[in-house]
Order: sequence, then C-alpha cells, then structure tokens
Amino acid sequence: MNVRIVALLLFSVSLTAHADAPRTFSEAKRIAWNLYAPQSTEFYCGCKYSGHRVDIAGCGYVPRKSASRAQRIEWEHIMPAWQIGHLRQCWQDGGRKNCTRTDPVYQHAEADLHNLVPSIGEVNGDRSNFSFGWLPVQSGQYGSCLTQVDFKARKVMPRPSIRGMIARTFFYMSKQYALPLSKQDRQLYEAWNKTYPVEPWESQRNQRVACVMGRGNDFVGPVNMKACG
Repeated sequence: MNVRIVALLLFSVSLTAHADAPRTFSEAKRIAWNLYAPQSTEFYCGCKYSGHRVDIAGCGYVPRKSASRAQRIEWEHIMPAWQIGHLRQCWQDGGRKNCTRTDPVYQHAEADLHNLVPSIGEVNGDRSNFSFGWLPVQSGQYGSCLTQVDFKARKVMPRPSIRGMIARTFFYMSKQYALPLSKQDRQLYEAWNKTYPVEPWESQRNQRVACVMGRGNDFVGPVNMKACG
C-alpha cells in the first residue's frame, strides 16, 4: 500500500475524537488546568506552582533572562508544534497559525493532552522547538534546575526524572499521528525509555488524561476507562 495512503488512514483514525477531548489548543489549555492539582509541580525543573504562579525561590530556580516569565506557568508541547506541523501543507502556506485555523488533523494533534505539560514560562520559551539530547553537564543555567538548553546546538537536555516520559510521549505522538522520528531520535528515546521506566506519577497522569482523551498512552501502560466515571 502506498505510504501516503497509509499515513492518511492513520490520520483518519486519530481524528476519531472522544466526546470530552479538546478540539483546539485553546480548549486543551483550559482543560489541562483541571488535570493537575491546584498546587502542583511543573515539568522541566520540578518547581511547585499555585494557580499560574511558580514558586521559583522554593526550588532554587534562578531566571536566566526573564524574571516575569520565569514566575508564570505556560503549557508546553513535549513534541513541539513545529515537529507536528512543519511538513504539512497548511504550515507551508501560513505557518502554525494557519494550521491551527484550517487543518483538522493538526488541530487534534496540537490539542492532544498526552503531549501537554505545565512548564516554567522562561524554560518553555528557551526550549522553543529544539530537539532533546545529551549535553555536557553544566550547572547554574537556571540555578538548581537540572534541565539545560544549548542555544547554539539547538538542543535541550531535560532533567533525568522526565526523560522516560518524554520518550514515551514521542513514541505515542509518532504512532497516533503518523509523525516520523529520525533514527537518531528513536535510538535516544529507546535508551531513555529503558533507562527511566514508568513511575507511579506518570501512570496516574496517563489515567487522568485518558479519561478526557478517550485513550491512554500505550507506551506508558494500560488504563481503566471504566474508572473514568
């Protein structure tokens, strides 16, 4: 079967939406606030936050450049929007805004809550659409935060405790939306998936997200849809 036809078939499957699943990124962000406790932990640095405000002093985070953005929560795509959409025609015709406005396949992928996490705004901005990978360990870029960004190499090394989840999210997005992963990325994520196995917090999050999306991330583990209420 033609590869393009296979991809289209996979995309059509991905568009089968659960009744409660967000239809747009804006909807996804509103729903995401309810998936996490009112006082929770953001993704890249493990800092506590309450509402939209991050307790950067409590986790030893030191702003690299923007103190105001460092203190607010933003919603981060683990697989960046650029990777989801840049090969699609809508992106070629008008970038991300055009895809968000006109392309149903992109809209569903951009709004997928399995790929969305709360992040310190400054780190979200610094990460941009950079790929994940290994970097020489250097301390102090964001104070005590263990995530590092190399702007010249356009690469991010996340803190160890989230590397496995990142890998499993990329596997999920690749399968769900027929998004290719490079050989280098797949090898990296296979190593992270093995080295950093699923922890209870990741399974619990997978269950909560599954109840909204109508499906879990199979790379994390099974979910109980009957428990969704």
